[in-house]
Amino acid sequence: MLRILLILTFIFSLLSVSARAETELWGDFSGKTIRVKLIGGGQYENLYNEIIPWWENKTGATVEILAQKNHFDLDKDFKKDIASGNIDYCVASNHTSFASQYGNIHADLNDLLPQSVLADYTPLILEHSTVSGRLVQLPRHSDVSNMYYIKSLYEDADNKSKFKAEYGYDLNPPDTWDQVTDQAIFFSNPPDFYGTQYVGKEEAIAGRFYELVIANGGQLFDDDYRPIFNDAAGVESLEWFITLYNAKAVPEGVLNYLWDSTGLGFASGTIALNLDWAGWAGFFNDPANSKIAGDVGVVRAPLGSGGKRTGWSGSHSFSVTETCPDKEMAASFVWALTSEKAQMIEARGGLSPTRPAVWDMIIEEKKAEGDDFMLMIFSTFKTSLAEDAFTPPLIPEWIEFTNVLYPELQAAILGDKTPQKALDDAAAKADEIMQDAGYH
Repeated sequence: MLRILLILTFIFSLLSVSARAETELWGDFSGKTIRVKLIGGGQYENLYNEIIPWWENKTGATVEILAQKNHFDLDKDFKKDIASGNIDYCVASNHTSFASQYGNIHADLNDLLPQSVLADYTPLILEHSTVSGRLVQLPRHSDVSNMYYIKSLYEDADNKSKFKAEYGYDLNPPDTWDQVTDQAIFFSNPPDFYGTQYVGKEEAIAGRFYELVIANGGQLFDDDYRPIFNDAAGVESLEWFITLYNAKAVPEGVLNYLWDSTGLGFASGTIALNLDWAGWAGFFNDPANSKIAGDVGVVRAPLGSGGKRTGWSGSHSFSVTETCPDKEMAASFVWALTSEKAQMIEARGGLSPTRPAVWDMIIEEKKAEGDDFMLMIFSTFKTSLAEDAFTPPLIPEWIEFTNVLYPELQAAILGDKTPQKALDDAAAKADEIMQDAGYH
């Protein structure tokens, strides 16, 4: 009876939400084709498989997908397109960390979308989607990482006893990065099992380093964009990567890892602790995809030595190109991909919505279903987004900067340079970039 009442309550709540129906942006685009470049990956297929046919049926248009790649490869494609002057598509996946690089190739969505549509999104997320006063991307979901862990490892009495004897404190999911280090080393049994892992190249490791620097009380740049990450906080942050690599507490190949590698690695059941995005939650708890389904816990990202939690954040988004011959059609498509219907599809997999109404809807749905796991996910990530999240510097030079930073981080991890030397060299290169850009 209680379950029936919960379901009825959920239905009535949805009816209440629907009474405040969102502004819809359909149109008659019969016979037209829209060319798009989208981010690829298994966690996004449900969205595309449902929303693209829905939008095509509603508008009469056809979607032609030119590319489905990760954001790093898309970024390379976009820069080639800009250099060649060949931007022959209307919609592109984008991201907070990447958008500021692309100049004015993307249209200002303030001019294409009515205020009644934009009012349905979280204002702060729209602010982070704005470059030089122009809303160049419509956010589909927000990212922040929290710490996933295999619950049974922490419930095992033998593990508890041995860990307490070795480290002098009780074994619980980590609340500090020092505890992550201890626990990752404790659980590691290479080559079969590892305590943790990390992304090891490109903007991915640069971003992880950045958020550790913040958590450890440092900054990347001063107010004039002079690099200061080669200070004590920067060295401490880099040494975390080195310590775990040298202890063989991370897989040997981590310096080639990007996000798919860490997600699939944790799902394989060979990683104890995994700092990762909300979008993997449903995958990790799905027996069809994951060997640890039913055994997954999550806690907020740990605290650094500066008393702050890691919280590198941004939003996946969609942009409309200025070269698009039918921006009205493109605006309709990006709205559909970020609509309540679309965000509910993604939220069911654990992705964090950018619409407050969807937060309410997904939480009510999971309560009605009695899905304690996803309620734990949403509670943790909602808190983290509200209290821990921060973006990287929203400057055009961000990716250029990370491209000089990450090889130096790798050199230190491999032992080719000391941490201080690697960061000093990265800071010198970064300073040249900032000087050339006119920051100081």
